[in-house]
Amino acid sequence: MEPILSVQGLQKIYGGKGNRTQALRGLDFKVFPGEFVGVMGPSGSGKTTLLNCISTIDSPSAGSILVEGAELTRLKGKSLSRFRRERLGFIFQDCNLLDTLTGLENIALALTIGGAEPRSVEKRAREAARLLGVEEVLDKFPYQMSGGQQQRVAAARAMVTQPALIFADEPTGALDSKSTGMLLGQLDKLNREEGATILLVTHDAFTASWCKRILFLQDGELYKELHRNGADRKTFFREILAVVSELGGESENVL
Repeated sequence: MEPILSVQGLQKIYGGKGNRTQALRGLDFKVFPGEFVGVMGPSGSGKTTLLNCISTIDSPSAGSILVEGAELTRLKGKSLSRFRRERLGFIFQDCNLLDTLTGLENIALALTIGGAEPRSVEKRAREAARLLGVEEVLDKFPYQMSGGQQQRVAAARAMVTQPALIFADEPTGALDSKSTGMLLGQLDKLNREEGATILLVTHDAFTASWCKRILFLQDGELYKELHRNGADRKTFFREILAVVSELGGESENVL
């Protein structure tokens, strides 16, 4: 099976002579179709920089990033914008929903911008809402939704274009425990039942325990890789906590 994402020798350097910071130090890893992969590490480990580089928000200093065989570091201008719009999905800590649009309109926006066939837009948006369990808020504006509902609408917007990869950057960071569980349950369902490939950055062991594989970063390098291998979430949670402890970090949630 060919990987959806292949990262080789990835480096990111900020600043210049006398004030140089190397955020990523030659990272290598692959993500295969249908995987749910987490990225963890203490502050300054490079996890956000990594996500920014592979999601095309930032440019690497060296190395290779391939998504479905396309070398992202070579895409420019309109080609890059089109690839980002059509093949990548994004879920941020702040939902970034448009306040003047309803839930349905927010989800459909990605399709409309992408030039989808008008008659299919509403049907596809409603199906995405069904998969994320937010059908009841499609006629509501963001201010009328709970934080968890807003984040699940954002997740529906991220997957409605059927992207190759969904990037989730601390998606539960602003949610309470109940909303966190609901969002993660829906992402897990999306992964299991729809085959969505998800790369999730988090500092929290509870959130990471929903993933099937965890990449731990330290000082811009891959410190350890942890596979769930069919273990239940409580067991995997404890294994994650053990590595977090090795790295000298803490996790906010418990099972």
